[in-house]
Amino acid sequence: MAVEERDPHTGHMTTGHEWNGIKELNSPIPRIVFFFIAVTHVWALGYWLLMPAFPLWTTYTKGLLGADDRRSVMESVKGMQAARAAWVEQVEKKSYAEIQADRLLMVSVREGGRSLFGDNCAPCHGQNARGTPNFPDLTRSSLWGSSPQELAETIRIGVNSGHRESRVSQMPALGRDLVLKGDDIANVVAYVQSLGGTTPATPTHTAGKAIYAEHCAACHGPDGKGKADVGAPDLTDAYWTHGSDAASLHSVVWGGLRGVMPSWEGRLSNADRKILALYLVDLRKKQP
Repeated sequence: MAVEERDPHTGHMTTGHEWNGIKELNSPIPRIVFFFIAVTHVWALGYWLLMPAFPLWTTYTKGLLGADDRRSVMESVKGMQAARAAWVEQVEKKSYAEIQADRLLMVSVREGGRSLFGDNCAPCHGQNARGTPNFPDLTRSSLWGSSPQELAETIRIGVNSGHRESRVSQMPALGRDLVLKGDDIANVVAYVQSLGGTTPATPTHTAGKAIYAEHCAACHGPDGKGKADVGAPDLTDAYWTHGSDAASLHSVVWGGLRGVMPSWEGRLSNADRKILALYLVDLRKKQP
């Protein structure tokens, strides 16, 4: 049975509970606790009155201040759009050379281009534009020309995209279509590897060179430097979109390629495509 008594040291009553000689005090709640509880209730009541707080049947209480986060966000977006429109208008009016010569305008182009690239191009070409497996590194070169005008046109119409003006490119399946046999493919692969410096040139590459001249030089050029007018890559540099090892090259020669890049004419404005092209050209200037 609980027996109440007063603690002689604190003067507080006990609860009457005791555990192994330890008695529980019935200490009062500190007054500071009641103070903060009162402040919290007053603050909550004030917030409910001033700000949107309670849902109703088809709407919600608006609050005396009429605060609206959605309206604030929309106003912020409108402000940013207005600020962007000022420099985008300059991009639309000026030539590529004039924009590149305008240091302050290029600051905006870099920032805008980075956002546009991240939203539209990064899934294929990587966030840093250095390419992903089977998608080219855009910081080095372009298959269809490297000037901002050529890049903007490629962005506009795409490659094998279905656009009526689309760039069209396809590497034939020389092995699958029985144009080349096994030994011929191995020889031309070895020769192409020597062009790119993957393997040293040897006398055994003579056969591959002859095959290359007959079947590959029309697109990639007699020196392997590629041709922008047909979208054929340079085979002499150190960058390989589909791999530089013998197995990868054999697969490409045997089965061919037909890459696709979508047309962005209906999704990006002329100014946005121009900004993207200038952004990519600017990226290349920073490469070692």
